[in-house]
Amino acid sequence: MSIKVAINGYGTIGKRVADAVDAQDDMEIIGVTKTRPSFGCDLAVRKGYPLYCTYDDEAKIAAFAAGGYQCDGGLSDLLAIADVVVDCSPGKVGASNKEKYLSAGVKYIFQGGEKHAMTGMSYTSSANHTQNMNVQGTRVVSCNTTGLSRTLVPLYEHCGSLSVECTMIRRAADPGDSAKGPINAIKPVLKVPSHHGPDVMTVKPEISINSMAVAVPTTLMHCHSIVATLPEGHGMTTQSVLDLWESNPRIIIMNGSETNITTTAEVMEYARDIGRKWGDLHEIFVWEDGVKLDGNTLYYFQAIHQESDVIPENVDAIRALMGTEEDWRVSVAKTDAAIAIYNGI
Repeated sequence: MSIKVAINGYGTIGKRVADAVDAQDDMEIIGVTKTRPSFGCDLAVRKGYPLYCTYDDEAKIAAFAAGGYQCDGGLSDLLAIADVVVDCSPGKVGASNKEKYLSAGVKYIFQGGEKHAMTGMSYTSSANHTQNMNVQGTRVVSCNTTGLSRTLVPLYEHCGSLSVECTMIRRAADPGDSAKGPINAIKPVLKVPSHHGPDVMTVKPEISINSMAVAVPTTLMHCHSIVATLPEGHGMTTQSVLDLWESNPRIIIMNGSETNITTTAEVMEYARDIGRKWGDLHEIFVWEDGVKLDGNTLYYFQAIHQESDVIPENVDAIRALMGTEEDWRVSVAKTDAAIAIYNGI
């Protein structure tokens, strides 16, 4: 039986999660929500996704018909037929939504804009898939935390301990968001640690990590500058670190000097060139010539596509919550292969 998936919030993340779910043969989209008849409804209609209102208010539901769209009901109607709901609504509104999900008896997945304390569980495929098996709800951590986990968790598992200092060079806003800045400034996050380090510890508490962040005027990607201290006797070399990452999914390693991919703009162009829908890059991009292991200290840079690296994680999280696949690597391989076929890659 297919897992019946509802998407609450059909925006930047929601539309991507919907397509990733639609690509899978063990799950189906049974509806997506919009707050009102507006930008985004046309895409849902073209995809054939049933359209629901985020609210149960009769007037708000009726507004869709007036706007030329068929609306199949409110959120409660959608939850009544769902096995699991992926909440892709704007951050900080999760608490009120969670009560609705609990009342409806559906499993739920929130995004990284919500706090770990609200769900009591957080998720990344490589770090804690097993711990999320059959739980009622979880939170797929932020794009930056997902990116950190992809490269740090394999290091931790190989070495047995890990201490990390990292700086997030953050994009100011998503490409479609005209309301945010800075436009002509570098804006440090005046809180140490930034939320990213503690967030990693919600999925892998054994990793000791401190983080700082700064926002810069770009919309393309985030970039991480990472310094990791490996334990004595780790036995690794720069090449063996690269080999370790190569053996793990959702990590792309390229030599900037050889490929001329030396900036985030070129990474995004690469994603478009290989035919990725929306120019998305689900993988974490690591510059090979920016990796250096000096004694016990590992230095490296990685780039994160903030609109898309968490998308396949949501699919794997659905399988964990529904208890349909225990092996995270099997789920990841299934998810990624289905998305590639779906997008004709």
